[in-house]
Amino acid sequence: MAKNQTSAQKAFKQSEARRLHNKAIKSECHTFVRQFVEACQAKDQAAAQAKLKTLVSTLDSARSKGVLTRNAVSRKKSRMTKLYNVTFAANAAK
Repeated sequence: MAKNQTSAQKAFKQSEARRLHNKAIKSECHTFVRQFVEACQAKDQAAAQAKLKTLVSTLDSARSKGVLTRNAVSRKKSRMTKLYNVTFAANAAK
């Protein structure tokens, strides 16, 4: 016999699944931001450049999936790029 489930119960299950999925993607973005900032603080330009590339890709992916808004992604990419440029400006001038 089929189990009766209201539309509200189904909607709750769906929203919970989406929430967990979005939370995992956001957590991944936060992890890459942290790793990038740590690489900048350690003055490791090669690692920071690689982390920035990965971070931008991850943020764009989160945007395309609808997890983050366009402005939030733009803001984060801008701030991380600015951090990279300010941190390694002396190396670029040489």
